[in-house]
Amino acid sequence: MIEIKNLHKSYHMGKNSLHVLKGLNFSVAEGEMVSIMGSSGSGKSTLLNILGILDEADEGTYTLDGTLIKNLNEKVAARYRNKFLGFIFQSFNLINYKSALDNVSMPLYYQGVKRNIRNEKAMHYLEKVGLADWASHLPNELSGGQKQRVAIARALASDPKVLLADEPTGALDTKTSYEVMELIQGINDEGKTILIVTHEEDIAHMTKRIVNLKDGLIIDDSLVNQVRAKTEAYV
Repeated sequence: MIEIKNLHKSYHMGKNSLHVLKGLNFSVAEGEMVSIMGSSGSGKSTLLNILGILDEADEGTYTLDGTLIKNLNEKVAARYRNKFLGFIFQSFNLINYKSALDNVSMPLYYQGVKRNIRNEKAMHYLEKVGLADWASHLPNELSGGQKQRVAIARALASDPKVLLADEPTGALDTKTSYEVMELIQGINDEGKTILIVTHEEDIAHMTKRIVNLKDGLIIDDSLVNQVRAKTEAYV
């Protein structure tokens, strides 16, 4: 599903250059659930931006579902993002003046799906995350956990090949974090490929594989005995 080979990325600031990614090699098979960990400055955000087709590597190749991602103009990049990827952010990134239903249907709007069909699909995914009764509510009427569930439903709405989650539990308390991870694990059980950037060890161990970055290099890439998120202990 994802194949990264000899990936390099540097940022140039005047006469100075910062080499952020230093020849990464890794792959993610369809249906895997992988966490990417690393301290600030390790390169994990840069890697996520490249995987999300928001930035491009200086050297190396990135292949997504058999498609080489390289030298794309913004229009093509946007089309590929909409076709291949679903995004989940720490800060939810919901549109405050739109209902939960409208937020979830937004990717389908950009795909040109007719209003009645996109609303039907959006409601399906709100039901999937347990928020059908909140479809007409605005984000400021929702809790943090509910906002993240709306964001997950939005990420799923266009049926992407891969979900990319950037610190999806970073703004949530422990109980709500585990509820969200329980939902994400369930989505992965259905076969969806998921990558999660996190700095939280317990969250990482709820995935099936942990890739550790340090100073732009992979220092460890290990399968883990996945811990199933259990929320009842926190009720």
